[in-house]
Amino acid sequence: MFKRILVPTDASEYSRRALTTALELARSVQAEVLLLHVSYTPQAYWGYTISYGITVTQEQLEQNGELALEATLAGIDSTSVVLNKKVESGHPVTVILEEIKKENIDLIVMGSHGYGPISGSVLGSVSQRVLQRATCPVLIIK
Repeated sequence: MFKRILVPTDASEYSRRALTTALELARSVQAEVLLLHVSYTPQAYWGYTISYGITVTQEQLEQNGELALEATLAGIDSTSVVLNKKVESGHPVTVILEEIKKENIDLIVMGSHGYGPISGSVLGSVSQRVLQRATCPVLIIK
C-alpha cells in the first residue's frame, strides 16, 4: 500500500506528532520514511528582485535544516523503520510537491498548526496548500 512516506518538518511539536504517527504507520506496513526540512530562501519570501542585498549562504541554510531535523527526531524512537533525512531550500509548498515526484512518495504525513481555512489563507498554511495540490494522499495531524 504505502512504501514511501514523506514527513515535512518545521521542527515544531506539530511536526513531531506527524513524525510519530508516520513511524507507527511505517512499522505496520514496512514503509520507508523520508523526513524533509525545507529552509526558506530570501527569494522564496520576497522574490528574486526584492531580496537583493540579503545574504544567506547555502551552508547556513543546510546547517539550520540539519538542526531542524535533529530537533524533530529528539527523543523519538525510529528503530525498525528505514528513515532518510533530507534538507532542501526554497518555498516549502513547492519543494514538498516536487519531492512527491522525485522520491516516488505514496503518502504525506504532516502536522498542522490549526489556523483554519481563513486564517490559514492569510498566514500561509503550508499544510492547507499541500493538501489542495498533492497528487498523493495527505494525512494531516493536529
